[in-house]
Amino acid sequence: MSASLRPVQVDVPSPLVSYAGLDLPFRAKGRAVCRVREHAMIFEASVLPTTRTLGALSSILTKAAAHCEAHKIDPTVLLTFRLFPDMLNFTRQVQLACDFAARAPSRLAGDEVPSFPDVETSIDELQTRITTARDHIGSFAPDRFADAAARVITLKQRQGEMVMTGIEFLTLYSLPQFYFHATTAYNILRHNGVELGKRDFMAA
Repeated sequence: MSASLRPVQVDVPSPLVSYAGLDLPFRAKGRAVCRVREHAMIFEASVLPTTRTLGALSSILTKAAAHCEAHKIDPTVLLTFRLFPDMLNFTRQVQLACDFAARAPSRLAGDEVPSFPDVETSIDELQTRITTARDHIGSFAPDRFADAAARVITLKQRQGEMVMTGIEFLTLYSLPQFYFHATTAYNILRHNGVELGKRDFMAA
C-alpha cells in the first residue's frame, strides 16, 4: 500500500460514510477498505467525469453533422433549435457545458477563472470549443486540489453572492449545471431525429 494513502475503514452494510462533508455511498458486501485522499477525490469527481462527458458530446456532434449531411439539413437548424421558446438554443447549451466544466477546476484550485468568447456559429467551431475546454481541464493534476474541498468559493449571481465550500460548489452547483446543459444538448439532437442512445451520452 502506498504510504501516501490513508486507509478508511468502512463497515458495510452501512450504506453511507461521511467524508469531507459529503455522504459517499458504498455498495458492497462484507467489509470494504477505501483509500481516500481529499485532492484525489476532488480530481476524480470533477476532472474525470467532465472530460469524459465532453468527449461524448464531441462524438454526438460528429453524429449530428453526419445526420445533417445525410438528410440535407442546414446545420443551423440544429444549432439554433430550442426545446421550448424560453430555453437556450443548442449552441448555447454546448457553450455553457464547456464553461461549467472548464471553470470548475480553476475555482477549486484557486486559479483565475478562464473566459471563452461565445462566437461559435458552426458544428466545427463547437468542436473546437469542446477541445479547448478539455485541454484546459486536462492541465490539472490531482495535487492541484489539495485544499479544494474546504476552499471558500464566492460566485456573483444576479440575485447576489453565493458563498460555499469547494465540495459544496462541485457537488451542488457546478456538476448539476454541467450535466443539465450537456443533457439538454443531447435532448435537442435526439428530438430532431439524430440517432443517439444512452450509450452515446455515457461514452460507453
